[in-house]
Amino acid sequence: MKSLLIVAASEGEGGHNPLIPEWIEIVLALVVFAILFFAIKKFVAPNFEKTFAERTQAIEGGIAAAATKQAEADAKLAELEQQLADARHEAARIREEAREQGAAIVAEMREQAQAESTRIVEHGKAQIEAERQQAVTSLRAEVGALATGLAGRIVGESLEDDARQSRVVERFLAELETADASDAGKDA
Repeated sequence: MKSLLIVAASEGEGGHNPLIPEWIEIVLALVVFAILFFAIKKFVAPNFEKTFAERTQAIEGGIAAAATKQAEADAKLAELEQQLADARHEAARIREEAREQGAAIVAEMREQAQAESTRIVEHGKAQIEAERQQAVTSLRAEVGALATGLAGRIVGESLEDDARQSRVVERFLAELETADASDAGKDA
């Protein structure tokens, strides 16, 4: 093994250094690089630039379209918010009108009820007064008949004469009313 290393070392002393390339390799590498550079610059780079430009335009167009759509959406949102505010205002106005109409109806119904109540009370008073007058008239007739019959028995003569009978009944009732009034004054 030692001999192999010595042989390899001796061959390396007279030959070419592997770290420094030959000048023909440098020229060939530069020619190949120039051809490759020219081909990439002529054919590949314009396609990349064209694709980049199309994508840039598409992205910018998309951004512009999105901005337009956003502006339209904002305008539509503002319009809908305005319509909603108008609808709320209209609803509040309608509620207020309904409240006012309800209050007016309630007031009108109260007035009608009050008027009907007053009418019923007045009718009841008139009916009671009529019934009272009828009862007073009926009682006067009955009391008069009883009084004349009783007076006729006491006096011993008949009081069948209407004028006389009427005077006796009136005088008797006046005395009764006077007695009732004096009794009521004593009780108070």
